[in-house]
Amino acid sequence: MPTLVEPKLIAGNANKPLAEAIGRRMSLYRGKSVGLVDARVERFNDSEIFVEVFENVRGEDMFVIQPTSNPANDNLMELLIIADALRRSSAARITAVIPYFGYARQDRRTKARTPISAKLVANMMVTAGIERILTMDLHAAQIQGFFDIPVDNLYASPIFALDIKNQFDDLSDVMVISPDVGGVARARELAKRINAPLAIVDKRREKPGEVAEMTVIGDVTGKRCIIVDDMCDTAGTLCKAAEVLLDHGATEAHAYISHGVMSGPAVGRVTNSVLKTLVLTDSIQPTEAVKGAPNIRILPTAPMFAQSILNIWNGTSVSSLFETDSLGPIYEGIL
Repeated sequence: MPTLVEPKLIAGNANKPLAEAIGRRMSLYRGKSVGLVDARVERFNDSEIFVEVFENVRGEDMFVIQPTSNPANDNLMELLIIADALRRSSAARITAVIPYFGYARQDRRTKARTPISAKLVANMMVTAGIERILTMDLHAAQIQGFFDIPVDNLYASPIFALDIKNQFDDLSDVMVISPDVGGVARARELAKRINAPLAIVDKRREKPGEVAEMTVIGDVTGKRCIIVDDMCDTAGTLCKAAEVLLDHGATEAHAYISHGVMSGPAVGRVTNSVLKTLVLTDSIQPTEAVKGAPNIRILPTAPMFAQSILNIWNGTSVSSLFETDSLGPIYEGIL
């Protein structure tokens, strides 16, 4: 169906390099320039956020690119205020492109008298005028149900599979590892894509952020192990899991993580760990420390997000990008 309006991109300050890269990829796909809408997102002296859009957006299909990563509250408020500014400027549709969805770990009540913050954030986004969400690797799939608007949840596993096939000459001794029981479905998806066996590291936590005990479920002897997870925060669990795998006979330990939160001592832990490589996506803007770490690599998500935005704009399938046949050509020459 022909579209009368152009897709327009606008970005907050959370990950400007990714937003600009998405614009460049869209320009390449369309054969015409797609840049970021001219706007300013600034702070007053008391840290209040102010947004001003300098271009006409009346009747336009707007895509706001803004991961809600650290500082989560500031970046979330930027997203909400940008959406409000666009809604009051008569934009036809507002889609929030949130490569990393903050507050996703607070998706249920784990104890009495605790919030479900992910649901609260969903309500705030809808109230601000956002009509569609495009995100990647939600921490919990049920968060999609927190919204009464369409949610497209992309997956990093197809990108990981393409990279693994390029990086590992022989996949016969490769094994995919889930770092906990809750991540088995994610690990199984990647294992199917590269036709590799699956094992699990069962962990028991005494309290959040601390792991008391780890047990390997499966035989990892002589295997090059690839740990796959949706996020790496302080990297304590990840580095300990790598040590446990080597203690159980694995020859190498690698990790593929969708979102590199990398807070606190994470970079130092990874650099000094037994991990041969840690591969992150750029859903969260990497710090200079992350970029400079010798055993950390960054995979681009701009090609996938650019094609997803174009598919949403055109009214075509986004789920087609879950398949290697569709995503492979987009990443040809990149990975």
